[in-house]
Amino acid sequence: MSTILIIAIVVAAVILVALAATFARRRAEQRRLERERLAKEAAGHRQEADAHALKARELGGEIESHRRQAEEHRNLAKQHQVQAEAHQAEAEKREERVPREGRAAAFHDEKAAEREEELG
Repeated sequence: MSTILIIAIVVAAVILVALAATFARRRAEQRRLERERLAKEAAGHRQEADAHALKARELGGEIESHRRQAEEHRNLAKQHQVQAEAHQAEAEKREERVPREGRAAAFHDEKAAEREEELG
């Protein structure tokens, strides 16, 4: 084999090795950049997940508070209903007395007028 051919083969081999190394470095850099991008996205999603989990816990406490308040209002409404019925019954009872009291007032007014006539 000629020296030039050997040199050409060696040069071609060196070029191929250099190209392969360059390609491998580029590919490794692309994988590194892709991992960084994915890590940033994962971190962003983790942060969002944490924020939503915190909000869910807060809402859980708020829900329980609203349920307790709703129960308290239902109990108060029942008490108010009982009180309203008692007041209504008392109003009806007193309403029945109005005509009787009116008749008694008229009777006593008439008797007072009679006594005043006798006096004078």
